[in-house]
Amino acid sequence: MIWIKRNLLFVIGGVLALIMLGAVGFYDFVSWKRNSVAIDRLNDVYNQLRQYTNQKPSPGNDKINNIEAAKQQEARLRDWINQARNYFQPIAPIPNPTNGPVLNEMFADAMHRAIDQLQREAPNANVSILPQYSFSFEAQRSRVKFAPGSLDALAVQLGEVKTISEILFAARVNQLDGIQRVRVSDDDVSGPQTDYLAEQSVTTELAVMTPYTVTFRAFSPEIAQTLAGFASSTNGFVVQSINVQPAGAASMAGGMPMPMSPPGFPAPGFPAPVPVPAPTGMPAHGGLQTVLQEQLLRATIEVEIVKLLPKK
Repeated sequence: MIWIKRNLLFVIGGVLALIMLGAVGFYDFVSWKRNSVAIDRLNDVYNQLRQYTNQKPSPGNDKINNIEAAKQQEARLRDWINQARNYFQPIAPIPNPTNGPVLNEMFADAMHRAIDQLQREAPNANVSILPQYSFSFEAQRSRVKFAPGSLDALAVQLGEVKTISEILFAARVNQLDGIQRVRVSDDDVSGPQTDYLAEQSVTTELAVMTPYTVTFRAFSPEIAQTLAGFASSTNGFVVQSINVQPAGAASMAGGMPMPMSPPGFPAPGFPAPVPVPAPTGMPAHGGLQTVLQEQLLRATIEVEIVKLLPKK
């Protein structure tokens, strides 16, 4: 105790030095631990960055910014989608009420008026059709009441069938053999089987695709005009397949049985097709005579209507 009293300042200084050394050691330990955690995080970030850099495509570097390029490409893609929507405009249902649901009497009246209009448009376009042809609505034509829950789908199909028929009329095909659609009503069970397809509409995340099959007789320019009509339409027609053969070569076309007739005679119920005469004339001196004889063809086209779903 005497020594401590004589060396009190030294003792106090030594105690303070020990306390400071302990504080420094504790600070070093905390700092080391914090630095270790930071180094581990830095290594994780570095490894993740190296992984992104090695990806194909990579985010880029100081000269190439692939992320920004991807954003620009996404913007261009969205612009293209917006422009493409102009070619997938929906076809208006028949009828298309704006202030309520489709009713039985409303659809019956609209259906008869639409069929009568198509029957008048066909001869005006020099297109032959079967007498009293119902354009695939034979099962509904004689009804005034329809299967519950089917009127909206039938109205959509009536508008689509009318649009398809008018494309064929605009192309001035020689003869419309028939149009087939998917079954959407219990009433379709009692209709002619030649009016329907075995397929059904397909719904994806973007659109509803509804198939139709049209069978008609025409010469090659009219078939080309029909395809051009589908391609130039703004209603989202996509031709899936086309089968073309001589008009009298088979008794089946597109799943619809067609009546056979002797060579040189029209099928029952249709007028005789108008042949294209071969050009006549004197050939040039020393040349060969050119003869063009167009053959009437039967075409079966499977087409889908792509109807975009509303934006979410």
